[in-house]
Amino acid sequence: MPRSSAASMEATMTPGQLGWDFSQVFGERAPGEEVQDADVISAVEFNADGEKLATGDRGGRVVLFERVYQSKSAMEELRSRFDESGVASDVDGGEKGTDAAFSGRKEPVEYRYLTEFQSHEPEFDYLKSLEIEEKINTLKWCHQGANDANFLLSTNDKTIKLWKVYEKHLECVSGFNVHREEDRFGFRRTNGGKAATTSATGIGALANEQHAGALKIPSVVRGESVFTARNRRMYANAHAYHINSLSVNSDGETFISADDLRINLWHLESTQQSFNIVDIKPTNMEDLSEVITAAEFHPVHCNYLAFSSSKGTIRLTDLRQHSVCDSHCKLFELPEPAEKRSFFSEIIASISDIKFSRDGRYILSRDYLTMKLWDVNMDSKPVATVNVHEHLRPKLCDLYENDSIFDKFQCCVNHDGSQVATGSYGNVFKSFNTAIGDEGESGGQFEVSKDPRGRLTPKTRGNGYHGGAGDIFNLPPADFRANKILHMAWHPKEDIIATAAANSLYFFSGGSP
Repeated sequence: MPRSSAASMEATMTPGQLGWDFSQVFGERAPGEEVQDADVISAVEFNADGEKLATGDRGGRVVLFERVYQSKSAMEELRSRFDESGVASDVDGGEKGTDAAFSGRKEPVEYRYLTEFQSHEPEFDYLKSLEIEEKINTLKWCHQGANDANFLLSTNDKTIKLWKVYEKHLECVSGFNVHREEDRFGFRRTNGGKAATTSATGIGALANEQHAGALKIPSVVRGESVFTARNRRMYANAHAYHINSLSVNSDGETFISADDLRINLWHLESTQQSFNIVDIKPTNMEDLSEVITAAEFHPVHCNYLAFSSSKGTIRLTDLRQHSVCDSHCKLFELPEPAEKRSFFSEIIASISDIKFSRDGRYILSRDYLTMKLWDVNMDSKPVATVNVHEHLRPKLCDLYENDSIFDKFQCCVNHDGSQVATGSYGNVFKSFNTAIGDEGESGGQFEVSKDPRGRLTPKTRGNGYHGGAGDIFNLPPADFRANKILHMAWHPKEDIIATAAANSLYFFSGGSP
Protein backbone atom coordinates (compact mmCIF):
# COMPACT_ATOMS: atom_id res chain seq x y z
CA MET A 1 0.00 0.00 0.00
CA PRO A 2 1.51 3.31 -1.00
CA ARG A 3 2.41 6.09 1.33
CA SER A 4 1.56 9.62 0.29
CA SER A 5 3.21 12.93 0.99
CA ALA A 6 1.85 15.52 3.40
CA ALA A 7 -0.80 18.00 2.29
CA SER A 8 -2.93 20.56 4.05
CA MET A 9 -6.64 20.41 4.69
CA GLU A 10 -9.08 23.25 5.10
CA ALA A 11 -11.99 23.25 7.53
CA THR A 12 -14.38 25.44 9.41
CA MET A 13 -12.70 26.44 12.62
CA THR A 14 -13.45 28.12 15.92
CA PRO A 15 -10.90 29.80 18.20
CA GLY A 16 -9.04 27.28 20.36
CA GLN A 17 -9.90 24.47 17.97
CA LEU A 18 -7.23 22.13 16.64
CA GLY A 19 -6.43 22.25 12.97
CA TRP A 20 -5.77 18.89 11.32
CA ASP A 21 -3.27 18.23 8.54
CA PHE A 22 -3.26 15.20 6.33
CA SER A 23 -0.22 13.00 6.98
CA GLN A 24 -0.53 9.60 5.39
CA VAL A 25 -2.88 7.10 3.79
CA PHE A 26 -2.74 3.34 3.33
CA GLY A 27 -4.93 1.60 0.78
CA GLU A 28 -6.12 4.71 -1.01
CA ARG A 29 -8.96 4.02 -3.40
CA ALA A 30 -8.93 5.08 -7.01
CA PRO A 31 -11.94 7.11 -8.20
CA GLY A 32 -14.82 4.76 -8.90
CA GLU A 33 -13.00 1.74 -7.46
CA GLU A 34 -15.34 -0.84 -5.97
CA VAL A 35 -14.53 -1.88 -2.42
CA GLN A 36 -14.93 -5.50 -1.41
CA ASP A 37 -16.90 -5.97 1.78
CA ALA A 38 -14.16 -8.16 3.28
CA ASP A 39 -11.66 -5.29 2.94
CA VAL A 40 -13.70 -2.72 4.89
CA ILE A 41 -11.94 -1.75 8.13
CA SER A 42 -14.03 -2.51 11.23
CA ALA A 43 -11.63 -1.68 14.10
CA VAL A 44 -8.75 0.77 14.73
CA GLU A 45 -6.62 0.82 17.89
CA PHE A 46 -3.34 2.42 19.03
CA ASN A 47 -1.19 0.65 21.60
CA ALA A 48 -0.30 2.23 24.97
CA ASP A 49 2.51 4.46 23.69
CA GLY A 50 1.12 5.03 20.21
CA GLU A 51 4.14 3.51 18.49
CA LYS A 52 2.01 0.77 16.93
CA LEU A 53 -1.46 0.67 15.46
CA ALA A 54 -3.71 -2.29 14.68
CA THR A 55 -6.65 -2.47 12.31
CA GLY A 56 -9.17 -5.25 11.81
CA ASP A 57 -11.47 -5.76 8.85
CA ARG A 58 -14.63 -7.61 7.93
CA GLY A 59 -12.58 -10.38 6.36
CA GLY A 60 -11.15 -11.37 9.76
CA ARG A 61 -7.69 -9.97 9.06
CA VAL A 62 -5.56 -7.90 11.42
CA VAL A 63 -2.99 -5.48 9.98
CA LEU A 64 -0.27 -3.90 12.13
CA PHE A 65 1.59 -0.64 11.57
CA GLU A 66 4.63 0.83 13.31
CA ARG A 67 5.69 4.45 13.63
CA VAL A 68 8.97 5.52 12.07
CA TYR A 69 11.00 8.67 12.70
CA GLN A 70 13.12 10.53 10.20
CA SER A 71 15.82 11.24 12.76
CA LYS A 72 16.94 9.79 16.07
CA SER A 73 17.01 13.24 17.67
CA ALA A 74 13.36 13.73 16.75
CA MET A 75 12.40 10.56 18.57
CA GLU A 76 14.42 11.49 21.65
CA GLU A 77 12.89 14.98 21.69
CA LEU A 78 9.41 13.50 21.46
CA ARG A 79 9.99 11.11 24.34
CA SER A 80 11.42 13.88 26.52
CA ARG A 81 8.14 15.76 26.26
CA PHE A 82 6.36 13.23 28.43
CA ASP A 83 6.86 12.43 32.08
CA GLU A 84 6.94 8.95 33.56
CA SER A 85 3.14 8.81 33.83
CA GLY A 86 2.88 9.11 30.07
CA VAL A 87 1.00 12.43 30.21
CA ALA A 88 2.34 15.39 28.31
CA SER A 89 4.36 17.60 30.62
CA ASP A 90 5.26 20.44 28.24
CA VAL A 91 4.08 19.66 24.77
CA ASP A 92 3.43 23.22 23.65
CA GLY A 93 5.63 25.03 26.15
CA GLY A 94 9.08 26.46 25.59
CA GLU A 95 10.55 28.22 22.60
CA LYS A 96 10.14 26.63 19.23
CA GLY A 97 13.15 25.60 17.24
CA THR A 98 15.39 24.75 20.20
CA ASP A 99 16.17 21.34 18.76
CA ALA A 100 17.61 20.91 15.32
CA ALA A 101 15.12 18.21 14.50
CA PHE A 102 12.21 20.56 15.17
CA SER A 103 13.68 23.86 13.96
CA GLY A 104 11.31 25.55 11.55
CA ARG A 105 9.30 22.42 10.87
CA LYS A 106 7.15 19.81 12.47
CA GLU A 107 8.29 16.21 12.51
CA PRO A 108 5.98 14.48 10.00
CA VAL A 109 3.80 11.65 11.19
CA GLU A 110 4.75 8.45 9.42
CA TYR A 111 3.80 4.83 10.00
CA ARG A 112 4.99 1.80 8.09
CA TYR A 113 3.33 -1.50 7.36
CA LEU A 114 4.54 -4.14 9.80
CA THR A 115 2.66 -7.39 9.22
CA GLU A 116 -0.79 -8.89 8.85
CA PHE A 117 -2.43 -12.17 9.77
CA GLN A 118 -5.75 -13.97 9.54
CA SER A 119 -7.32 -13.71 12.97
CA HIS A 120 -10.75 -15.28 12.44
CA GLU A 121 -12.40 -17.52 9.88
CA PRO A 122 -16.14 -17.85 9.15
CA GLU A 123 -17.77 -20.52 11.29
CA PHE A 124 -21.15 -22.18 11.66
CA ASP A 125 -22.98 -22.81 14.92
CA TYR A 126 -24.70 -26.14 14.33
CA LEU A 127 -26.66 -26.00 17.57
CA LYS A 128 -28.31 -22.69 16.70
CA SER A 129 -28.00 -22.99 12.91
CA LEU A 130 -26.29 -19.62 12.72
CA GLU A 131 -23.38 -18.41 10.65
CA ILE A 132 -20.64 -16.67 12.63
CA GLU A 133 -18.95 -13.94 10.65
CA GLU A 134 -15.19 -13.55 10.57
CA LYS A 135 -15.53 -9.77 10.98
CA ILE A 136 -13.27 -8.24 13.66
CA ASN A 137 -15.56 -6.38 16.07
CA THR A 138 -12.86 -4.84 18.23
CA LEU A 139 -9.14 -4.95 19.03
CA LYS A 140 -7.26 -4.26 22.26
CA TRP A 141 -3.53 -4.17 22.95
CA CYS A 142 -2.24 -5.94 26.05
CA HIS A 143 1.00 -5.62 27.98
CA GLN A 144 4.36 -5.77 26.24
CA GLY A 145 6.17 -9.03 26.75
CA ALA A 146 9.82 -10.02 26.81
CA ASN A 147 12.05 -9.30 23.82
CA ASP A 148 9.74 -6.47 22.72
CA ALA A 149 6.93 -8.89 21.92
CA ASN A 150 3.45 -7.39 21.78
CA PHE A 151 0.17 -9.05 22.72
CA LEU A 152 -3.13 -8.26 21.07
CA LEU A 153 -6.73 -9.32 21.72
CA SER A 154 -9.11 -9.65 18.79
CA THR A 155 -12.69 -10.85 18.64
CA ASN A 156 -15.52 -11.55 16.27
CA ASP A 157 -19.09 -12.15 17.45
CA LYS A 158 -18.27 -15.22 19.55
CA THR A 159 -14.57 -16.01 19.93
CA ILE A 160 -11.76 -13.98 21.49
CA LYS A 161 -8.14 -14.68 20.58
CA LEU A 162 -4.86 -13.59 22.12
CA TRP A 163 -2.06 -13.02 19.63
CA LYS A 164 1.65 -12.67 20.21
CA VAL A 165 3.33 -10.40 17.67
CA TYR A 166 7.10 -10.53 17.72
CA GLU A 167 10.17 -10.00 15.59
CA LYS A 168 11.61 -13.25 14.32
CA HIS A 169 15.19 -13.46 13.11
CA LEU A 170 15.70 -15.87 10.24
CA GLU A 171 18.83 -17.99 10.64
CA CYS A 172 20.87 -19.94 8.13
CA VAL A 173 23.89 -22.23 8.32
CA SER A 174 27.06 -20.86 6.73
CA GLY A 175 30.71 -21.92 6.39
CA PHE A 176 30.35 -25.35 4.82
CA ASN A 177 33.48 -27.28 3.92
CA VAL A 178 31.99 -28.09 0.53
CA HIS A 179 31.49 -25.17 -1.88
CA ARG A 180 29.27 -25.86 -4.80
CA GLU A 181 26.39 -24.47 -6.72
CA GLU A 182 23.44 -26.70 -6.05
CA ASP A 183 20.25 -27.17 -7.91
CA ARG A 184 17.00 -27.79 -6.08
CA PHE A 185 17.88 -31.48 -5.65
CA GLY A 186 21.23 -30.79 -3.94
CA PHE A 187 23.49 -31.60 -6.93
CA ARG A 188 26.20 -29.29 -8.22
CA ARG A 189 25.80 -28.16 -11.80
CA THR A 190 28.87 -28.38 -14.05
CA ASN A 191 29.44 -26.34 -17.18
CA GLY A 192 27.90 -29.09 -19.21
CA GLY A 193 24.70 -28.90 -17.23
CA LYS A 194 25.14 -32.38 -15.78
CA ALA A 195 24.92 -33.08 -12.07
CA ALA A 196 28.13 -33.90 -10.26
CA THR A 197 28.61 -35.00 -6.68
CA THR A 198 32.41 -34.96 -6.44
CA SER A 199 35.16 -32.61 -7.57
CA ALA A 200 38.59 -31.40 -6.58
CA THR A 201 36.99 -28.72 -4.43
CA GLY A 202 33.95 -30.73 -3.45
CA ILE A 203 33.25 -33.89 -1.51
CA GLY A 204 36.18 -35.73 -3.08
CA ALA A 205 38.58 -33.18 -1.64
CA LEU A 206 37.63 -34.16 1.90
CA ALA A 207 39.40 -37.49 1.40
CA ASN A 208 42.64 -35.72 0.52
CA GLU A 209 44.84 -35.39 3.60
CA GLN A 210 46.31 -32.15 2.23
CA HIS A 211 42.97 -30.40 2.83
CA ALA A 212 42.39 -31.81 6.31
CA GLY A 213 43.74 -28.68 7.98
CA ALA A 214 41.24 -26.49 6.13
CA LEU A 215 38.21 -28.20 7.60
CA LYS A 216 35.99 -25.99 9.76
CA ILE A 217 32.77 -26.23 11.70
CA PRO A 218 29.76 -24.59 9.98
CA SER A 219 28.21 -21.70 11.89
CA VAL A 220 24.70 -20.31 12.25
CA VAL A 221 24.36 -16.81 10.82
CA ARG A 222 21.49 -14.47 11.65
CA GLY A 223 19.65 -13.30 8.57
CA GLU A 224 16.90 -10.76 8.00
CA SER A 225 14.18 -10.03 10.56
CA VAL A 226 10.47 -10.49 9.94
CA PHE A 227 7.45 -9.82 12.12
CA THR A 228 5.14 -12.71 12.72
CA ALA A 229 2.01 -13.41 14.77
CA ARG A 230 1.16 -16.54 16.71
CA ASN A 231 -2.12 -17.41 18.37
CA ARG A 232 -1.39 -17.98 22.04
CA ARG A 233 -4.85 -18.49 23.51
CA MET A 234 -8.49 -18.74 22.52
CA TYR A 235 -11.37 -17.70 24.77
CA ALA A 236 -14.56 -19.28 23.47
CA ASN A 237 -18.03 -20.53 24.42
CA ALA A 238 -18.68 -17.83 27.01
CA HIS A 239 -21.12 -15.55 25.17
CA ALA A 240 -24.60 -16.36 23.96
CA TYR A 241 -24.91 -12.99 22.25
CA HIS A 242 -22.66 -10.95 19.99
CA ILE A 243 -19.52 -9.56 21.63
CA ASN A 244 -19.37 -5.78 21.26
CA SER A 245 -16.52 -4.73 23.58
CA LEU A 246 -13.15 -5.75 24.97
CA SER A 247 -11.18 -3.87 27.61
CA VAL A 248 -7.87 -4.76 29.23
CA ASN A 249 -7.51 -3.93 32.91
CA SER A 250 -4.77 -1.66 34.21
CA ASP A 251 -3.43 -4.58 36.28
CA GLY A 252 -2.23 -6.13 33.01
CA GLU A 253 -3.60 -9.54 33.96
CA THR A 254 -7.36 -9.45 33.37
CA PHE A 255 -9.76 -8.21 30.71
CA ILE A 256 -13.49 -8.05 30.13
CA SER A 257 -15.67 -9.02 27.20
CA ALA A 258 -19.18 -7.65 26.84
CA ASP A 259 -22.17 -8.75 24.80
CA ASP A 260 -25.73 -7.44 24.72
CA LEU A 261 -26.69 -8.76 28.15
CA ARG A 262 -23.58 -9.87 30.03
CA ILE A 263 -20.03 -8.82 30.86
CA ASN A 264 -17.45 -11.51 31.62
CA LEU A 265 -14.14 -11.14 33.43
CA TRP A 266 -11.21 -13.19 32.13
CA HIS A 267 -7.66 -13.83 33.20
CA LEU A 268 -5.26 -13.64 30.29
CA GLU A 269 -3.59 -16.89 31.33
CA SER A 270 -6.82 -18.90 31.70
CA THR A 271 -9.09 -19.91 28.84
CA GLN A 272 -11.13 -22.50 30.71
CA GLN A 273 -13.30 -20.20 32.81
CA SER A 274 -14.54 -16.65 33.10
CA PHE A 275 -16.55 -14.84 35.76
CA ASN A 276 -19.85 -13.20 34.97
CA ILE A 277 -19.70 -9.80 36.67
CA VAL A 278 -22.64 -8.03 34.98
CA ASP A 279 -25.90 -9.70 33.96
CA ILE A 280 -28.92 -7.65 32.92
CA LYS A 281 -30.84 -10.52 31.35
CA PRO A 282 -34.37 -10.60 32.83
CA THR A 283 -36.08 -13.81 33.84
CA ASN A 284 -38.67 -13.19 31.15
CA MET A 285 -37.13 -11.87 27.93
CA GLU A 286 -40.35 -10.00 27.22
CA ASP A 287 -39.36 -7.68 30.06
CA LEU A 288 -36.08 -6.75 28.39
CA SER A 289 -35.86 -2.97 28.16
CA GLU A 290 -32.18 -2.28 27.41
CA VAL A 291 -28.98 -3.91 26.22
CA ILE A 292 -25.30 -3.29 26.90
CA THR A 293 -23.66 -1.34 24.09
CA ALA A 294 -20.09 -0.73 25.31
CA ALA A 295 -17.87 -1.41 28.33
CA GLU A 296 -14.46 -0.19 29.44
CA PHE A 297 -12.17 -0.48 32.44
CA HIS A 298 -10.93 2.61 34.25
CA PRO A 299 -7.40 3.29 32.93
CA VAL A 300 -5.90 3.83 36.40
CA HIS A 301 -8.03 2.11 39.06
CA CYS A 302 -8.43 -1.57 38.25
CA ASN A 303 -11.59 -1.97 40.36
CA TYR A 304 -13.75 0.47 38.38
CA LEU A 305 -15.71 -0.48 35.30
CA ALA A 306 -18.03 1.62 33.14
CA PHE A 307 -20.62 0.30 30.72
CA SER A 308 -23.28 1.99 28.62
CA SER A 309 -26.73 0.92 27.53
CA SER A 310 -29.24 1.45 24.76
CA LYS A 311 -31.22 3.71 27.11
CA GLY A 312 -28.48 6.32 27.04
CA THR A 313 -27.13 5.62 30.52
CA ILE A 314 -23.57 4.99 31.71
CA ARG A 315 -23.08 2.96 34.88
CA LEU A 316 -19.86 3.11 36.87
CA THR A 317 -19.44 0.01 39.02
CA ASP A 318 -16.95 -0.98 41.70
CA LEU A 319 -15.84 -4.60 41.45
CA ARG A 320 -14.99 -4.63 45.16
CA GLN A 321 -18.61 -4.22 46.24
CA HIS A 322 -20.21 -7.34 44.78
CA SER A 323 -19.15 -10.41 42.86
CA VAL A 324 -21.98 -9.67 40.44
CA CYS A 325 -22.28 -5.94 39.81
CA ASP A 326 -26.06 -5.73 39.71
CA SER A 327 -25.85 -2.25 41.22
CA HIS A 328 -23.79 0.80 40.37
CA CYS A 329 -21.94 3.41 42.38
CA LYS A 330 -22.69 6.18 39.86
CA LEU A 331 -25.20 6.65 37.07
CA PHE A 332 -24.56 9.14 34.29
CA GLU A 333 -27.72 10.08 32.41
CA LEU A 334 -29.12 13.17 30.72
CA PRO A 335 -32.80 12.66 29.79
CA GLU A 336 -34.01 14.28 26.60
CA PRO A 337 -36.22 17.34 27.14
CA ALA A 338 -39.92 16.61 26.87
CA GLU A 339 -40.38 19.05 24.00
CA LYS A 340 -37.85 17.09 21.89
CA ARG A 341 -39.18 13.61 22.56
CA SER A 342 -40.48 11.66 19.60
CA PHE A 343 -40.92 8.15 18.26
CA PHE A 344 -37.17 8.01 17.61
CA SER A 345 -36.06 9.21 21.05
CA GLU A 346 -35.16 5.78 22.40
CA ILE A 347 -33.23 4.86 19.25
CA ILE A 348 -31.10 8.00 19.11
CA ALA A 349 -30.46 7.86 22.87
CA SER A 350 -28.57 4.57 22.54
CA ILE A 351 -24.87 5.04 23.30
CA SER A 352 -22.66 3.50 20.64
CA ASP A 353 -19.27 4.08 22.28
CA ILE A 354 -17.64 5.26 25.50
CA LYS A 355 -14.04 6.22 26.20
CA PHE A 356 -12.16 7.17 29.36
CA SER A 357 -9.66 9.98 29.13
CA ARG A 358 -6.09 8.83 29.67
CA ASP A 359 -6.05 10.00 33.30
CA GLY A 360 -9.48 8.51 34.00
CA ARG A 361 -11.01 11.85 34.98
CA TYR A 362 -13.54 12.02 32.15
CA ILE A 363 -15.85 9.68 30.26
CA LEU A 364 -16.74 10.51 26.67
CA SER A 365 -19.92 9.01 25.24
CA ARG A 366 -21.34 9.04 21.72
CA ASP A 367 -24.96 8.61 20.75
CA TYR A 368 -26.47 9.21 17.34
CA LEU A 369 -26.87 12.99 17.61
CA THR A 370 -24.41 14.11 20.29
CA MET A 371 -21.22 13.55 22.22
CA LYS A 372 -21.18 14.11 25.97
CA LEU A 373 -18.16 14.53 28.22
CA TRP A 374 -18.76 13.48 31.83
CA ASP A 375 -16.65 14.20 34.88
CA VAL A 376 -16.55 10.99 36.91
CA ASN A 377 -16.91 13.08 40.06
CA MET A 378 -20.11 14.77 38.85
CA ASP A 379 -23.00 12.64 37.64
CA SER A 380 -25.65 15.39 37.64
CA LYS A 381 -24.89 16.62 34.12
CA PRO A 382 -22.11 16.43 31.52
CA VAL A 383 -19.41 19.06 31.59
CA ALA A 384 -19.74 19.45 27.82
CA THR A 385 -22.29 18.46 25.21
CA VAL A 386 -21.53 18.80 21.52
CA ASN A 387 -24.25 18.44 18.91
CA VAL A 388 -22.67 16.38 16.18
CA HIS A 389 -25.78 15.55 14.15
CA GLU A 390 -28.43 17.92 15.47
CA HIS A 391 -29.06 19.09 11.91
CA LEU A 392 -30.24 15.56 11.09
CA ARG A 393 -33.12 15.63 13.57
CA PRO A 394 -35.67 16.67 10.90
CA LYS A 395 -34.51 13.73 8.77
CA LEU A 396 -34.82 10.98 11.38
CA CYS A 397 -37.73 9.39 9.54
CA ASP A 398 -35.68 9.00 6.35
CA LEU A 399 -32.69 7.75 8.33
CA TYR A 400 -34.91 5.18 10.02
CA GLU A 401 -36.19 3.86 6.70
CA ASN A 402 -32.68 3.20 5.33
CA ASP A 403 -31.37 1.95 8.73
CA SER A 404 -28.78 4.72 8.97
CA ILE A 405 -30.22 5.71 12.33
CA PHE A 406 -28.68 2.51 13.74
CA ASP A 407 -25.13 3.42 12.67
CA LYS A 408 -22.66 3.06 15.53
CA PHE A 409 -20.14 5.90 15.46
CA GLN A 410 -17.05 5.67 17.62
CA CYS A 411 -15.56 8.58 19.52
CA CYS A 412 -12.09 9.41 20.80
CA VAL A 413 -10.58 11.82 23.30
CA ASN A 414 -7.08 13.19 23.76
CA HIS A 415 -4.94 12.54 26.84
CA ASP A 416 -6.37 15.33 29.02
CA GLY A 417 -9.97 15.43 27.82
CA SER A 418 -9.71 18.89 26.25
CA GLN A 419 -10.25 17.72 22.67
CA VAL A 420 -12.69 15.12 21.33
CA ALA A 421 -13.45 13.79 17.87
CA THR A 422 -15.92 11.54 16.12
CA GLY A 423 -16.93 10.49 12.63
CA SER A 424 -19.86 11.64 10.56
CA TYR A 425 -21.49 11.26 7.17
CA GLY A 426 -20.15 12.74 3.96
CA ASN A 427 -16.72 11.16 4.53
CA VAL A 428 -15.83 13.70 7.24
CA PHE A 429 -14.82 13.63 10.88
CA LYS A 430 -15.44 16.38 13.42
CA SER A 431 -13.15 17.69 16.14
CA PHE A 432 -14.28 19.75 19.12
CA ASN A 433 -12.71 21.73 21.93
CA THR A 434 -14.72 20.69 24.99
CA ALA A 435 -14.15 24.02 26.72
CA ILE A 436 -15.83 25.81 23.82
CA GLY A 437 -18.25 23.26 22.46
CA ASP A 438 -20.70 23.17 25.39
CA GLU A 439 -24.25 22.97 24.08
CA GLY A 440 -23.14 23.90 20.60
CA GLU A 441 -22.15 22.53 17.24
CA SER A 442 -19.12 24.70 16.68
CA GLY A 443 -16.00 22.78 15.82
CA GLY A 444 -13.75 21.68 13.03
CA GLN A 445 -15.08 19.54 10.21
CA PHE A 446 -12.54 17.75 8.02
CA GLU A 447 -12.90 15.65 4.93
CA VAL A 448 -11.13 12.31 5.17
CA SER A 449 -9.18 12.56 1.97
CA LYS A 450 -5.63 12.87 0.72
CA ASP A 451 -6.60 15.64 -1.66
CA PRO A 452 -10.08 16.97 -0.78
CA ARG A 453 -12.44 17.63 -3.67
CA GLY A 454 -13.09 21.12 -2.33
CA ARG A 455 -12.54 23.21 0.73
CA LEU A 456 -14.99 22.90 3.59
CA THR A 457 -15.66 26.62 3.57
CA PRO A 458 -17.69 28.33 6.29
CA LYS A 459 -21.36 28.41 5.44
CA THR A 460 -23.53 28.70 8.48
CA ARG A 461 -27.10 27.47 8.36
CA GLY A 462 -29.92 28.55 10.57
CA ASN A 463 -29.48 25.50 12.78
CA GLY A 464 -25.81 26.27 13.41
CA TYR A 465 -24.45 23.67 11.03
CA HIS A 466 -21.37 24.65 9.04
CA GLY A 467 -21.76 23.19 5.59
CA GLY A 468 -19.76 23.25 2.41
CA ALA A 469 -18.39 20.54 0.17
CA GLY A 470 -19.29 17.99 2.80
CA ASP A 471 -22.86 19.25 3.24
CA ILE A 472 -24.83 16.23 4.40
CA PHE A 473 -28.19 17.71 3.37
CA ASN A 474 -27.16 17.48 -0.29
CA LEU A 475 -26.07 13.85 -0.14
CA PRO A 476 -28.20 11.26 -1.94
CA PRO A 477 -29.61 8.48 0.28
CA ALA A 478 -27.00 5.98 -0.93
CA ASP A 479 -24.19 8.11 0.49
CA PHE A 480 -25.66 7.85 3.97
CA ARG A 481 -24.89 4.15 3.84
CA ALA A 482 -21.47 4.34 2.17
CA ASN A 483 -19.63 7.58 2.91
CA LYS A 484 -19.45 7.51 6.69
CA ILE A 485 -16.58 7.49 9.15
CA LEU A 486 -17.42 5.01 11.92
CA HIS A 487 -14.04 3.98 13.29
CA MET A 488 -11.25 6.23 14.53
CA ALA A 489 -8.65 6.39 17.29
CA TRP A 490 -6.67 9.17 18.98
CA HIS A 491 -2.97 8.72 19.72
CA PRO A 492 -2.56 8.33 23.53
CA LYS A 493 0.13 11.02 23.81
CA GLU A 494 0.03 13.23 20.73
CA ASP A 495 -2.54 14.97 18.58
CA ILE A 496 -2.64 12.27 15.93
CA ILE A 497 -5.86 10.70 14.70
CA ALA A 498 -6.23 7.51 12.67
CA THR A 499 -9.49 7.16 10.77
CA ALA A 500 -10.92 4.34 8.68
CA ALA A 501 -12.77 5.19 5.48
CA ALA A 502 -14.02 1.93 3.96
CA ASN A 503 -10.80 0.00 3.17
CA SER A 504 -8.48 3.02 3.56
CA LEU A 505 -6.59 4.10 6.68
CA TYR A 506 -5.83 7.82 7.07
CA PHE A 507 -3.53 9.58 9.53
CA PHE A 508 -3.98 13.23 10.51
CA SER A 509 -1.78 15.35 12.75
CA GLY A 510 -3.14 18.22 14.82
CA GLY A 511 -1.72 21.69 15.15
CA SER A 512 -2.60 25.36 15.11
CA PRO A 513 -5.41 26.32 12.73
